[in-house]
Amino acid sequence: MSQTPTPIHDAVREYYAERAVKNDSCCGNSACCSTQNTLYPVDLLTTVPEDISGFSLGCGDPISLAELQPGQTVLDLGSGGGLDCILAAQKVGETGHVIGVDMTPEMLEKARANIQRLGLKNVEFRQGFLEALPVDENSIDVIISNCVINLSPDKAKAFAEAFRVLRPGGKLAVSDIVTNGPLPEIVKNSLSGWASCVSGAIDVNEYTSAMKAAGLVDIQVTPSYLDKAMIDEVVNDLKGQIDLSLFPREALYQAVFSARVTARKP
Repeated sequence: MSQTPTPIHDAVREYYAERAVKNDSCCGNSACCSTQNTLYPVDLLTTVPEDISGFSLGCGDPISLAELQPGQTVLDLGSGGGLDCILAAQKVGETGHVIGVDMTPEMLEKARANIQRLGLKNVEFRQGFLEALPVDENSIDVIISNCVINLSPDKAKAFAEAFRVLRPGGKLAVSDIVTNGPLPEIVKNSLSGWASCVSGAIDVNEYTSAMKAAGLVDIQVTPSYLDKAMIDEVVNDLKGQIDLSLFPREALYQAVFSARVTARKP
């Protein structure tokens, strides 16, 4: 299955390629997520070198949410620098297997270097899109993802692909950015806003409807936190394009939030 990159894919890939090359966590100056120490329990990171655990591009902790077990096969959608794959590999053990899929070559290079450095044999990374996963159908026990599905320009297709590769009874456990209500068109059309995890976020009811349409059941959404810095970045990028006095960022503060989302394939 193939996927033709869209302008959104290209903008997102360029954004994260730069962060991989510069070793710049989005929890740093550009703030697309909360600080790393608030995302994961401290004891979860004790076996990971600080330079790897500090390169966090997510908005939550899908590892604890997934409740991984030894021997499971795990797929990470948008695996970035590989932190969640590394943590998942520790949970599933030598009898388990972890696959990370990412569309950005620079991120894949970084992730592969990290697992080689740690000597992990039960992790592999593949280049691909969420809308066309390079993964066999009915082959995955648990899908995890950390602030990536919001980046997809076709979330219905991304969830359909997730459903396809999950085994019957398989679980989806993701952290993602969603909204209460639709975002203003000027925000939705901002390519930099897409890369910053805001412009691609959709209403939580639309999000869960796409999951249901794909066939997923037992869907649960739990709001976790709001990161004002993430929204400030997008609003600042729009300066000069709109009259900010007519665009109260407080409205966005109320609309955009991170959530923990779980579901399963029947």
